[in-house]
Amino acid sequence: MSIIRHEPGKFLSGAVEAAGLVFVAGQTPDKLDAGIEGQTEQVLAKIDALLAKAGTNKSKILSANVWVTDIRNREGMNAVWMKWMDPRNPPARATVEAKLADPRMLVEIACIAAK
Repeated sequence: MSIIRHEPGKFLSGAVEAAGLVFVAGQTPDKLDAGIEGQTEQVLAKIDALLAKAGTNKSKILSANVWVTDIRNREGMNAVWMKWMDPRNPPARATVEAKLADPRMLVEIACIAAK
């Protein structure tokens, strides 16, 4: 089985392809002065780019895990998610409240997609 690592770094790869699947690592925003909507848009753009590198797209996402630092931000994150998500192919998804690596980060999203 071949394994392809996209954007490998010291601690993790941005995405890993194996067995017909693409595992996208938790993506976080770069511009931390944005609100939940802006941060979510940044994260989803990163996911789009990683999926494209792996030769797939958001319509093939099988599952997603979303972490928000305050569950009250779920509504704002969902508003952006719903505009972005392929409505014909919604993935299985979990959303939980959690502390993130930087207290200015409001959202992190990881997913698994089919090729």
